[in-house]
Amino acid sequence: MAYLESYNGGDVVDDTQRVVTSTWTNNVNELTAVFTSSAQAVFTTSTSKGAFFIDVHNDATTSSVQYSVAYGHKTGGGSLDFTNTGTALGNSPSKVNYNQYRQLVFGDETKNFIFPGTIGATDAYTPDDIYVININRGRYKNNLKTSTLNLKLSGSGLGFLHLTDDSITSTGSAIITNAGRQFNLVSGSSGIRSGSLTVQVTDSGSYGLYYPDSGFIILNPAAIDHHIAEAVPTITANNNAKNHEKLVNVISGGASFIVDSEETISSKYYFTRIKNQDFNFTTNPSFIDNNGNLRYNTMEANPKVFITTVGLYSDSNELVAVAKLSQPIAKDFSKEALIRVKLDY
Repeated sequence: MAYLESYNGGDVVDDTQRVVTSTWTNNVNELTAVFTSSAQAVFTTSTSKGAFFIDVHNDATTSSVQYSVAYGHKTGGGSLDFTNTGTALGNSPSKVNYNQYRQLVFGDETKNFIFPGTIGATDAYTPDDIYVININRGRYKNNLKTSTLNLKLSGSGLGFLHLTDDSITSTGSAIITNAGRQFNLVSGSSGIRSGSLTVQVTDSGSYGLYYPDSGFIILNPAAIDHHIAEAVPTITANNNAKNHEKLVNVISGGASFIVDSEETISSKYYFTRIKNQDFNFTTNPSFIDNNGNLRYNTMEANPKVFITTVGLYSDSNELVAVAKLSQPIAKDFSKEALIRVKLDY
């Protein structure tokens, strides 16, 4: 049975650490292949799941989704309308996607995504459509870590477009949105922009926007199109263009997607100090016979017990956590012990 002992102020220490790991399953650093589910990526109707997004898995045998790819259009182009009714024309999966992400970022469905130009606000580009890469929520913990994004896109025989965020080049500065921090998506690697300008495509704006706190990337199709023809979306109304499948294909062609996740782990350390005169007896009822006498005479003159467990109790004596020792610690009047209990939350 347990002895209860109160901790003093110096016995409890708080600690907080930022832990960085790979975002992908099994702590794989780089996804080099793209696997999709034929059952999920069905495009036959406007209400099928595949009409809205395509899930990308880490291999062909498991169902672990790593991220999803979607296409959004402000007026619903590039996908089938939900109905042919005149007043509802243009309502389609691509319009739902565009409205969803501008609601997440701006807090309403009236603002449009604007990609900065080489001069600034005077030549910012506002396309009608976007590509979206949304990291699976269970994969990125608290947030994606800035400066770890490295995404390669490639078409057939056209080389690579290597994209990253500009968090290091911009010395960590970001625009704050409803979806958290917003960084530019630029040509470069590991948070460092290639060249001196945020925008490498002068007439189409930046390559996109990065939202590490909400786990998604918005890509500017007009800028991507300058390098990879296979990524050019079809924007005709009421058309099953499968544009998001085009982005999946150029990600597959690049064969390299790296991004780390980050989480804050708060810990409490309880230093359980056991002095030589403490905890040398047991209150286990099996040691006492029906008359209240010790069953084992060796416990009278030189008692020996073993510490196996430390329980943490609330102020109302409610057990809230249990720490098991890897092996029992022998205890008698000639021994002292210090057990450090770590509680993560």
